[in-house]
Amino acid sequence: MIQNISVIDFNKSPDGLIPVVVQDNATLQVLMLGYMNKEALEQTLQTKKVTFFSRSKQRLWVKGETSENYLLLQDIFIDCDQDTILVMARPCGPTCHTGSTSCFSQQKLPGLSHIGMVDQVIQDRIANPTENSYTHKLISRGLNKVAQKVGEEAVEVVIAALAETREDYLGEMTDLIYHSLVLLHAQGMNLDDIAEVIAERHRNKTVTP
Repeated sequence: MIQNISVIDFNKSPDGLIPVVVQDNATLQVLMLGYMNKEALEQTLQTKKVTFFSRSKQRLWVKGETSENYLLLQDIFIDCDQDTILVMARPCGPTCHTGSTSCFSQQKLPGLSHIGMVDQVIQDRIANPTENSYTHKLISRGLNKVAQKVGEEAVEVVIAALAETREDYLGEMTDLIYHSLVLLHAQGMNLDDIAEVIAERHRNKTVTP
């Protein structure tokens, strides 16, 4: 998270506004483009709700202030010229005023982005348990039970790969990925930790593509 906003050059634009690209922290989908001045950025950092300067309303505008489809701040990055911001956010609902998830509704997401969504849902189920949540029930049974479930799902994947249909195999693989993510959270980790290991291996060239 950015700590020193003084490095941002708001004076490059006559109106003191800089473009802000908002990306879903879980799926990496680009959600929208907005503009911030220094005050909007300061309020975003303070409230953790993404706030823009509305050029049409000529005032600060909290995304979701009417619809409650807030964008909850997760991280902020500045580009190399210090005049554009990338905001990583967690959307509380559709971002676009049309009701679409993204203002760039034609954007096609890579399949793996949905795994990030599942990871985020698991995290939410653990933090905010409900009586009917399968994830919460599984986690509450302890690490050994979760690990056992992953083992069972792995066996079912092998069986499906060798003797069942494509649909059966994909279904079993989906179950294995889900339960593996639950096990990851049961050990106090998440998908970001896996991503860091992959990135480190790539940097060290320990994995051959």
